Amino acid sequence: MSEKATFAAGCFWGIEDAFAQQTGVISTQVGYTGGHTENPVYREVCDGNTGHAEAVLVEFDPAQISYADLLNLFWRLHDPTTLNRQGPDVGSQYHSAIYYHTDQQQAEATAAKADLNQSGKLPRPVVTEITPAAHFYPAEEYHQKYNQKHGRHCAI
Repeated sequence: MSEKATFAAGCFWGIEDAFAQQTGVISTQVGYTGGHTENPVYREVCDGNTGHAEAVLVEFDPAQISYADLLNLFWRLHDPTTLNRQGPDVGSQYHSAIYYHTDQQQAEATAAKADLNQSGKLPRPVVTEITPAAHFYPAEEYHQKYNQKHGRHCAI
């Protein structure tokens, strides 16, 4: 039986590509979540007024890849210490967030964040938001599998 996980870590193109490459990931979909606007479109989200983050919804087989493994990848894919910024992308739509689907995911994400903060590996505290999964609005079709469509791949 598959499970779902939702992560926001900046621009969703590379994040989706990285998760899609993992054995045990059944499917990925980019979209918008966590905001207050119904049925947002890319331009609205980019304007920063919808409250949504660019995110990736991951369907995975927990017999092949654990949620902890997905969390480890999530931490490596971005800088979880920067608020509303990832690389050149700036704005609230690029904030770092974990949207948990179960109480177990919440517990694992909270523990992983605490462990990362206590590890001393990062120069600043982790600002990643951990919140219940909200309605996920799929992004426009041209955003789906963007890197695959354009011959780019995330090196992980």
